[in-house]
Formats: sequence, structure tokens, C-alpha cells
Amino acid sequence: MAFVAELIGIEEARGRVLGAVRTLGVESVPLDVALGRVLAEEVRSQVHVPPFDSSAMDGFAVPAGAEGDLEVIGEARAGAPASTAVRPGAAVRISTGAAVPAGTEAVVPIERTEGDAATVVVPRSVPGANIRRRGEDIASGDLVISPGEVLRPAALGVLASLGRPAAVCSKRPAVAILATGDELVDPGCRLQAGQIWSSNPPALAGQVRQAGAAVERIGRIPDHPGATRSEIESAAAAVDVVVISGGVSVGPHDHVKGALAAIGAEELFWGVALRPGKPTWFGTLGSGGRSVAVFGLPGNPVSSMVCFQLFVRPALLALQGAAPDTGRATAVLDADITRNPRRDQAVRCRLSSAQDGLHAAPTGPQGSHVLTSMLVADGLALVEAGEGAARRGERVPVELLP
Repeated sequence: MAFVAELIGIEEARGRVLGAVRTLGVESVPLDVALGRVLAEEVRSQVHVPPFDSSAMDGFAVPAGAEGDLEVIGEARAGAPASTAVRPGAAVRISTGAAVPAGTEAVVPIERTEGDAATVVVPRSVPGANIRRRGEDIASGDLVISPGEVLRPAALGVLASLGRPAAVCSKRPAVAILATGDELVDPGCRLQAGQIWSSNPPALAGQVRQAGAAVERIGRIPDHPGATRSEIESAAAAVDVVVISGGVSVGPHDHVKGALAAIGAEELFWGVALRPGKPTWFGTLGSGGRSVAVFGLPGNPVSSMVCFQLFVRPALLALQGAAPDTGRATAVLDADITRNPRRDQAVRCRLSSAQDGLHAAPTGPQGSHVLTSMLVADGLALVEAGEGAARRGERVPVELLP
């Protein structure tokens, strides 16, 4: 039986996906487990950072116009300010990070001085030298981080510098991954005739986690209509997103589309003008008063990963309140690529930088079963359908792989 669904373009498919998902709410997340989470609040500082004028060097805090022999009258250490102010003819020994005493004009690095515990010889210094001013990094009232930002290590450090032990973040989508096929066997099991080890669930689970979502369930569905219905329905009751690999085409043992219809899922598209990835299905399913996003991805390993990148990843980001289209660029092709007359192609490419920008070189054979083509891929070059070829030197859009 021929595949007769009306095919839509990549951008229209993404638009339908993003139009169907909404953020999931917020929760307070301690900083030690907030890496990669999406901020759901506007962070404005209530304090100056640093909170006081401090020394940028180990050395001596000196008064205005100081030069030559100075009496050492005290010490300022990090966390232990000096008990006396700096006065003419005197200096205070100071450590990096310590609050500068009153009367300080500059800090002279210790390597530029001579002397003993009682006196120090200093050269003339530039006013303000080696002093970190109060609020130099962040002033009270500054907008520091905006909602929708993914919390990287530096952001966690900044939040801690503001005295924040936690951040208000969007809830992470809970995802179920279901692989269909009687031929599939878990890695580690002995293969019988006609069987293969199931590679899609580990790859898709990795992609889910890279997108900041949580893998709550991984299952395998036999090629049986009743089992397909029950497994999808059971998974949807417990998660926000269901990702199914395989069983979405029109073969006699492809039961996913019929199962989704039988349990009341709303189909938003079936079939994308994309190679690989033509039979991709997307829709929603009401479960427990919630709307669950359901993706039916092709079973071929590369098709599954490519369609996840193009359609599922943006949905997972949008569910967390993050920008869904940040991983896009253009690149110069380093090889001719024959166009497909009817479908756009997602060509696995290795990216490199040159004076004229990014360059994209195909990773090798592009068959949808050649999973090793993804091993060194940095991006997907999106080559429009048409006649002839996209020529070497031509610029094309690229979907950057995380």
C-alpha cells in the first residue's frame, strides 16, 4: 500500500507542534540540582556584588599620595576586616578579597614592595589600583537573568553570589519512550533468528535528557493492535510527552496510528516532506484532564533521531519555557548534495569554522539505517527539495545538534 498522507513542510510541522504545547508550571529548585533547568522568574539583585570595596591582590592598602617607607599598622583578611583605618604614613597588610579599610586609595601588590613586618616600602600607585568596587559586577536592582534562560554553571554561581539558595524553574516534562517491533531485543540479550538489539530507546533517552526533560518510562511494544493501544494509553496517563518509535507507516504490522485513533488522540499531522522522516505523526491525547503530546517517529534509527531533533526537542524546550529555535545557523556546503525531487533532506554533517563562517561536510552514507552517520555529526544541513544538486559553496540552513 502506498503512503498517501498529505505531506507538510518541516516549518509547518514545527509550527503545529509548538502551537499545541504549553509550559507546565513552575517549582523551586535548589542550586545544586538546577544545572540545565530553565529559569521561570526574573532575577533582580537585591544587593550589590561585591557588597563592599575589596582588594584584588595580596599586598598593602595605602592612603592617597603614599610613597616610600610606611608603617604597617594592621591587617585585613578575607572575612576579617581591619580594625583600623589607613592614615597618612601608614599601610595595612591586605589579602585578596578582603574589605579595604577606610582611607585606602589603592592596593599595592606585595611583589612591588619591600620591608618587614613593621614597615613597608611602596612605590607611588595609581588611585583606585587593585580595588574591586562595591557593585562593580552587579548593582542592587539590576536585572541579572531573564526568564527562559537555561541555567549553566556560571548562572548557578551568579545566583549564589546574590544569596539565592534556589531558583524558580519550569517543571521538566516527563517523557515516555516506547519502541515497537517484534524483532527488538534489549541489549545484552541473546539474539534469535531475525532479531536485532533495540537501539532507539537509549538514543532517544539521551536526546530527551539533553533537552532538559526527564525520562520516566521506557517500554517495548509488540506488533499487536491491542498491546499497542494499551501501552500507549498506560504511558500517557503518567507523563507529559509520549515518544513512539516505529509502527507509524502503512505496513500490515504498523499499528500506532490506528491505536492512537482508537484511544481518542487528535492527529495534527501525519507525514512530513522530509528525508529521512516521512511518516512522522504528531497529535495530542487527553489523559486525566491533561493534554499529552504524542510523537510517532519512524523506526529507522537515523530517522528517529533526526525527527526528534526537528520536532520533539523544540516541544520539550517550549514546555519548559525555553526558546525552541536557538540551535540554528547557516553553513557553506563542502560537497555537492543531490536534491530529492519531492522532499527536503536532513543531511548529517560535520561542521567546521572558516573565515567565511561555518562549513558543512556530509558524514558519509546517508541511509536512514546508518546510525554511525550520527556519531561525528554536529548538525543537520537542510537541503530543499528540487531538481539537480545543492552545489559545493552554497549556503544552506543547519540545525545544530547539541
